[in-house]
Amino acid sequence: MYSIIVVPPPTTEDERNSAQIRLAPGDRLAFGRSAGDNDLVIRHDGVSRRAGRITAHGAFWILSNLSTRQTYVVENPEGAGEHIKVGPGRLDAPIPFEFSRIVLPAAGDLLPIEVWAPRHDYLDGADGPDGEPTAPAFSVDRAKRYFAVLAALCEPRLRGDPHAPLPTVDQVVDRLRPVWPAASRASVQWNIDYLAVKLRLKPGPDTADTGPRLNGKKETLVSLALRFDLVRETDLTVLSAPRGTTVPAGHEADGAHGAPRPEATR
Repeated sequence: MYSIIVVPPPTTEDERNSAQIRLAPGDRLAFGRSAGDNDLVIRHDGVSRRAGRITAHGAFWILSNLSTRQTYVVENPEGAGEHIKVGPGRLDAPIPFEFSRIVLPAAGDLLPIEVWAPRHDYLDGADGPDGEPTAPAFSVDRAKRYFAVLAALCEPRLRGDPHAPLPTVDQVVDRLRPVWPAASRASVQWNIDYLAVKLRLKPGPDTADTGPRLNGKKETLVSLALRFDLVRETDLTVLSAPRGTTVPAGHEADGAHGAPRPEATR
């Protein structure tokens, strides 16, 4: 059984190059511009003669950056912006992603090398030692309105573009209308503020010292949610699946004077 599959970057001679290189555990693949020193030749003036080396292991692989100036970025295309950096001269950096994209900066171009590793092994879910259960790191309820707001904020980056701009409050309102007809700017903003407190990004309003203003609140929320998998791509069903109940008239998130009520979180 092969350990990893490497898909070379497209070249000017063959933009649809679909060749794959399969590496068994222990195999190495050197890549770079020089045909004499490398197993994978990348014909681009911006790529070092000896650019790097991939070494396959059982459930992961390692990357060596043999260039003297360029930092390589290894992205997790399924991780909504998750990535690691491998600096010039760094040897044997372990890469934990099942699907990875090595991005080589090359004289104004960004050349991708895709690497598929075997599916990782996980615990079978057997019960742990007896005793009190561990408190959750982040307590979120996927049935609440605030989670739908958080999912709508995370959606563009979970759909495959890790650098996508975050939706505006108005765009979140429009996105939530199918599952939350009473959504409004005030109610969505209330839930964003609520999430910032709930996830401990800012102190609650009942504290004596309200603390500094949280700049980039949406960006901070989305970064935290994606970094710790509070929202996954499978959770985006909350934006389209029918909800179990409808908010009755008179109990919408917006109060009589436009002030959001706590019902926004239910």
